[in-house]
Amino acid sequence: MKMTLDSASGLNLITAYEPGLVTIRERTFDSSVIVLPTTLHSEWQVADPAMLRASDFGPLLDTPPEVMILGTGDTQVFPEPAVFSVLMDLGIGFEVMDNAAACRTYNILLAEDRRAALALIMPTTRD
Repeated sequence: MKMTLDSASGLNLITAYEPGLVTIRERTFDSSVIVLPTTLHSEWQVADPAMLRASDFGPLLDTPPEVMILGTGDTQVFPEPAVFSVLMDLGIGFEVMDNAAACRTYNILLAEDRRAALALIMPTTRD
């Protein structure tokens, strides 16, 4: 799905998404990423929502967002509730969605000038 948003704003907008690939400001990624409006953590080592731990949200703690959208792959998968304890302790709202919905929602929140973060889990392919 191609997303047509103004990338001249200097923000990390999602410009395209398809299963297994996400494009953020002309850069395409095939592995999990954490995206904030002006920061990108492209070496996020989470490939399975079932393996997600509270400590995996560490990159969000330097500049906590208002809300974090978690994309869990092609389908919506809810991690264990305890995983979100660090976010709840910091007053960070969160939503869990499939990746396509998470990318759309993140862009909408940025367009509304919200302090949003996107944690996008790209499952590893096994041959």
